[in-house]
Amino acid sequence: MTWFEAVILGMIQGLTEFLPISSTAHLKVIPSLLGWKDPGAAFTAVTQWGTWLATVVYFRHDLLRILAAFFHGLITLRPLATQEARLAWMIALGTIPIVVMGVLLKKQIEGSFRSLYVIAAALIGLALLLSLAEWLTKLRQESHHPATEIENLGFWQALVIGLAQAVALVPGASRSGSTITGALFVGLSRSAAARYSFLLSLPAIFGAGLYQFISSSGRAELLQTEDSLSSLLIATVVAGIVGYAAIAWLIAYLRTRSTWGFIFYRLILGLILLWLLQLELIEP
Repeated sequence: MTWFEAVILGMIQGLTEFLPISSTAHLKVIPSLLGWKDPGAAFTAVTQWGTWLATVVYFRHDLLRILAAFFHGLITLRPLATQEARLAWMIALGTIPIVVMGVLLKKQIEGSFRSLYVIAAALIGLALLLSLAEWLTKLRQESHHPATEIENLGFWQALVIGLAQAVALVPGASRSGSTITGALFVGLSRSAAARYSFLLSLPAIFGAGLYQFISSSGRAELLQTEDSLSSLLIATVVAGIVGYAAIAWLIAYLRTRSTWGFIFYRLILGLILLWLLQLELIEP
């Protein structure tokens, strides 16, 4: 991988990690269209550390309050006394499904799931689910049913969103896309859905990158040469910078707009992929 490819892939990772359009899909599709080598699941997972750090920096004040409330609750033996403390437990609860499914489906995630046919189907399938979630959100608004904000999030809602996050193990589904979809289904406002999606991503993204880095197969793939390491570092730094801007933009966007633009983008991209595959213009 050249430094130019690393910069481009880092930009793609940073931009698409937080938008509900699937970073994994774009990191698989764009190199395929440009004739580049597939960066692989390990590269994708580790460059997400850049976007993980961007999330930590952007939500640093929220995270400090959540962690302070969590430890205060443990010390006082009142672990669920405040919403901030409960939020910490909700994030932990919501992370369990993706960890369990990630272990059970490890072989498929690194192999057959990376097929462009699977990615195209996931792009289209989640677009349809997100459109249904948008329809339900509109019905609630028309009936003047108040949307749930993070301050009022319940454990059952957190579990549903966590189950939705596990769908993101299928490339093309999108972690932010699946969690935002799940959050809209259980009644969160669009901006609250995005904020909670970012907070929920922290354990999963860090854990996935750490696993790939310490596993023998992932480390061998990532550290083949000094150039491999430098490319990985470049892509991770670029992903973090672009990712920080993407977080700020998406939260501001969803305060006043819907996700329909992303839905149409996913549908068009999925259909184009299927067309290219049928014409054998790209390898699956």
